[in-house]
This record gives sequence, structure tokens and C-alpha cells, in this order.
Amino acid sequence: MPLSVQLGLLLALATAFVSIVGFLYKHRGAVDAPPVEWRHPVRSTIGLFSNRWWTLGIIVATASWGLHVGALALAPISLVQSVIAGGLVLLTVVAERLFNIPVTGREWVGVALTAAGLAFLAATLGETGSERHSDFAGATLAGYVILLSAASLGVMVLAQHSPARAGVLLGAAAGLQWGASDVTIKALSDSLGEQGLLVLLDPLAAVILALSLVGLVVSARSLQLGDAVPVIAVTSAAANLSTIASGLVVFGEPLPEGTFGIALRLVAFALVICAAALTPGPVRAVGGPTPVRP
Repeated sequence: MPLSVQLGLLLALATAFVSIVGFLYKHRGAVDAPPVEWRHPVRSTIGLFSNRWWTLGIIVATASWGLHVGALALAPISLVQSVIAGGLVLLTVVAERLFNIPVTGREWVGVALTAAGLAFLAATLGETGSERHSDFAGATLAGYVILLSAASLGVMVLAQHSPARAGVLLGAAAGLQWGASDVTIKALSDSLGEQGLLVLLDPLAAVILALSLVGLVVSARSLQLGDAVPVIAVTSAAANLSTIASGLVVFGEPLPEGTFGIALRLVAFALVICAAALTPGPVRAVGGPTPVRP
């Protein structure tokens, strides 16, 4: 495996850790901020940023985004997202050490499943880890991003008619938006070396900005309506499933040769994502946010 791909996977692991910290701070801020109103997105956004915990969470999340861009520019998207999905188990350590939340037996099950999934994945890389795999067809990329955006909109509509599950459903919708953004980032990363900062003027950069901002507002509302445990898990699972699938659909990443190799790798992907979905996050404290150790 080339050094550049190894570096990309290391950045992906760092992304997982930093994004977890940012997500936990955003959850605290969203719970304390005024409710997000779809008809007043600007006012709602100002209300969110009036909360210091939300603002801190956004700053941390921005750092995570930068690490993620670097990872996608260096390594195949499916491997990057698999590492990030597996890194969700770091939530147990971060929650315990920084947010004073005990680790449960179910969380250790998530750790074991993730370790097994990543072990299978490492054994079935084939030629995927030999390059970054950033080639794509414009029509395929556009179709995939539109499909994810339409699916996200459909889930948001469904959430309006399912108040009891609105938090989880909106979390899934935000995850799909961020998944579409990540796929677009991977496509744009192919031009980063040639264009430098001019890449910000590329039309794909506008698509990334729009998807990221919409996902941010939807995620904030999901954290206000639902408990942290299912919302964080579903958001992460939706984002990772959509981006890992794009490696095959959009960027032409190869599967291992032979039926057994293909089945083993699909099982590896499934284990990693299931572990991310099954690993609980911290529960919302009754009567206020979870205390943070100094």
C-alpha cells in the first residue's frame, strides 16, 4: 500500500476522533439553543451560534472536515469511510473521559464488531489500496448526488408525519446530505493539485457548500428532537453507507476477485457499518447537558 494511502487512512482515523468531539459539543449546544424553524433558517442558525457549545462544536467539526478532505484526497473513499465508521467506537472513550459517561457492555460489543469488520476489510483489500481512485464520470456523479439529495428530502418529509421518530429520521436525512457532500469532495479532490485555491471557484465547491449547510441545519434539528444515542448512530451510518457505496458506483473501486473474496469484503463493510449503528452514544442528561470535565 503506498505511503500516501496510508497517510490518508491515518487522517481518516483522526477525522473520526475529532468529529466525535465536535458532534458531542454540537449536541449539547443544539439541546440548549432555540428550536430550529424551517421557515426561518437564518434566524435559527443565528440562534444556534448564540450558544457557545454549538459554536465550539462547529469549530471542532470544521477541523474534522479539513482532515476529512485530506483523507479523501489521498485514499480510496470506501477505505476512508470504513475507517471513520469504525472510529465511531472512539465515542465510548471520548464520552467516558471527556463527558463523564460510563461505557456499557453494548458499547464493547460495538468495539468487537468494528475490530472484526476492519480485520476482514484489511484481508480483502485487493488492489483498492494501491491508489486513491478519484476518476469518475460527471453524469454518474451528478446522478448519485441527486439520488442521495432526493432520498434525504423524502426522509425529511417522512419525519414531518412521524413525530415520534422525527429525530432519528432527520439524523438519517442529515447523514445522506453529508454523504453526498463527501462524494463531491472526493470528486473535487482530483483537481486540488492542479488548481490549488482556485478549486474553491469550481461549481462542485458550491454543491459541497450547499449540501454541508443544509445537512448542518437538519442535523441540529435532529439533535433537538431525538436522543443522542440513536441520532448520532443513524447520522453516521447513513453518511458512511452512502459514501462507501459511491466507491463502487461512482469511482470504480474494484472488488476482490472470486465470489468468496467479494462476499468477505461485503461482510466486512456490513460489520463496520452495523457496529457504528449499534454502538450507543451518550444519552441526554435529564434537566441539562452532560457535564464536561475540565
